[in-house]
Amino acid sequence: MTLSALARRLWVLAVSVLVSSVLVFAFMQVLPGDPARVALGINASEEAVAQLRADYGLDRPLPTRYLEWMNGLAHGDLGVSYLSHLQIGPLIADRLGVTAWLVGAGMLVACLVAVPLGVLAAVRHRRPSGVALAAFSQVGVAIPAFLAGILLITVFAVHLRWLPAGGWSAPSSDPVAFARALVLPALSLGLVQGAVLTRYVRSSVLEVLREDYLRTARAKGLLPLPALVRHGLRNASIPVVTVLALQLTTLLIGAVVVERVFVIPGLGSLLLDAVGSRDLLVVQNVVMVLVLAVLAVNALVEVCYLLIDPRMRVRRS
Repeated sequence: MTLSALARRLWVLAVSVLVSSVLVFAFMQVLPGDPARVALGINASEEAVAQLRADYGLDRPLPTRYLEWMNGLAHGDLGVSYLSHLQIGPLIADRLGVTAWLVGAGMLVACLVAVPLGVLAAVRHRRPSGVALAAFSQVGVAIPAFLAGILLITVFAVHLRWLPAGGWSAPSSDPVAFARALVLPALSLGLVQGAVLTRYVRSSVLEVLREDYLRTARAKGLLPLPALVRHGLRNASIPVVTVLALQLTTLLIGAVVVERVFVIPGLGSLLLDAVGSRDLLVVQNVVMVLVLAVLAVNALVEVCYLLIDPRMRVRRS
């Protein structure tokens, strides 16, 4: 990958972060309700509300508040919650670690399901087993993550009692309890996303199977599967990487619901609690963290393109 391509990608990322921050800040300002009034209650006097607005800096002009917020973000200072009066930065950092474990495990499950099943469905697309795998992926697409979570809880927690129905344990305090608590939420996210990803892997591999260079490899004596692994999977992985990035974004959104179903104290639970209590500064910072995560993933995908496909390096140079 050339330095100019990396510099261009970083420039696009910086502009995207700037535009996103403006949109997130503007969206929070148009929401109805006064955070100071919410914090003090409906019986608070106007003088007390005005004093709290001054303490929070809510009486300052919007451009000033935006610049102060961005300056705080750049220095790791996300402010103080209007309701709990806790520092938002450490609060988000603690919850972000939990969500990262959940999303990472869900993505791992999705890849472990989708890659072998997608390749198998493509190689055997004219056989009953290939058709059955394609049908399985269609059914999986129609099941939302929260419904999959409820089904898994019913089977493995309520009836079989193999795994806990909810809760969370830090990996450093009790690794066994952590692993047991992670299994069902990760399966809820990963199986559904794996079904979606299986369709894309199947389509991508089918397209590669029709390429002339793969026919040439088979004409030289290679069996279909070794020929695909040796010459085709790299090309087939390029569109799949794009879908993986989109799937990771979907996983972040799905984790918000799954955390609520399994009572997991992650970033999604923090966001829903803050929305319910109208703690808008917490909502604003959590949304911005999620946006930054999505933009970082997209930038990483762009780098992966350049590493996987030499044609793109030549084209962009």
